[in-house]
Amino acid sequence: MTKMLASVTGVAEAEIAISGGADIIDLKDPKAGALGAVATDVIRETVSAVGMRAETSAVCGDLPMHPYTIRTKAEEIAATGVGYVKVGFFPSDEAAACSRTLAPLARRTKLVAVLFADRKPDFNLLPVFAQSGFHAAMVDTADKANGRLLDHMPPERMPAFVAKVRELGMKVGLAGSLEAPDIPRLLPFSPDFLGFRGALCGQSGRSAAIDAEAVAGIRSLIPEERQLDQSATVDYRLLAARGYSPGASDPALGTDKIFVRDFVLPVQIGAYSFEHGHTQKVRFDVSADVQRMTSNPEDMRHIVSYDIITDGIRTIVARGHVELSETLAEQVAAVVLEDPRVMRVTVSVQKLELGPGGVGVEIERKRAKQQSSSLSSGGTSGGIAGDDKTFSGFGQKGIGS
Repeated sequence: MTKMLASVTGVAEAEIAISGGADIIDLKDPKAGALGAVATDVIRETVSAVGMRAETSAVCGDLPMHPYTIRTKAEEIAATGVGYVKVGFFPSDEAAACSRTLAPLARRTKLVAVLFADRKPDFNLLPVFAQSGFHAAMVDTADKANGRLLDHMPPERMPAFVAKVRELGMKVGLAGSLEAPDIPRLLPFSPDFLGFRGALCGQSGRSAAIDAEAVAGIRSLIPEERQLDQSATVDYRLLAARGYSPGASDPALGTDKIFVRDFVLPVQIGAYSFEHGHTQKVRFDVSADVQRMTSNPEDMRHIVSYDIITDGIRTIVARGHVELSETLAEQVAAVVLEDPRVMRVTVSVQKLELGPGGVGVEIERKRAKQQSSSLSSGGTSGGIAGDDKTFSGFGQKGIGS
């Protein structure tokens, strides 16, 4: 399950974050930079006040990449008794040496390596972090005024990062000016924690005090670990993967349709030899019938975001060459139907560079009846019903390769 990390400045904000359901209380001074450190006495006081109610972490500050400086500060932070010590790694020839100098500390304190998506992060450092004994690695942003994490590290790049960190035996974290709409886009990658600061301060900016209502709003979008009930028939792992808040839905509310139209990407696709080794433009049109959760949708809990569709397409395309348009369409349909609220999806895939008109395929897939009915009764959902494929020639009938 993905945990919620809330960055706070001290005891008062920690109490608000805990009341709002944060899993990790992270000590940080937002006025002092991306990883601005708070005073060690504040860390000690906050760790003591939090007790066993939540995990704790603290940042070392935006430090120069000098091994002695990094080691000295990390030792100082660790001495406060905080659960995790976060160390920022900026581009530098000394970054690997800074990691290695922390190996002795890593044997007795959980260290988190932070790379910055907007500072040309060196992902070749990940094995070095693992060898040094780091507990986790995460990506964040250094310049909070210059875009969110997904602006610098798009969804199609996330699977490789997460997989590599996990392969090396470390936990994975994602942060960087994250907002509520980012949560359902990032949960499918199953990070171990998502980090927040600005989104917890309402509309006042990350340097202002955190707001209880804003904290509760973010918390509500991340399924809590205590929701996992092994005796229930609900597949909470699936629901969590799409930011879905399980609860009784009224079939009488009907469905809404979300869609993505004229979404064009360069894709490595085709069965012919002349289609290998390069990309060609492909247009995607996707529409999905979504079970309504309320007659008055107010926030991200109540909708299925079209970002899930575009992110899914980008992630699939980034995997590499696909022989058939039919294969690509099936993969897109499967991604959309992973959300238990989607009842039916139509996917059109058109190759645009093989002649004067587009050629491709259109398919329709539905959720199995017994699975869609279980949504309102609290049962497990997922899967595709039957073989409901319909071909659309777009100039040449049945040409999908």
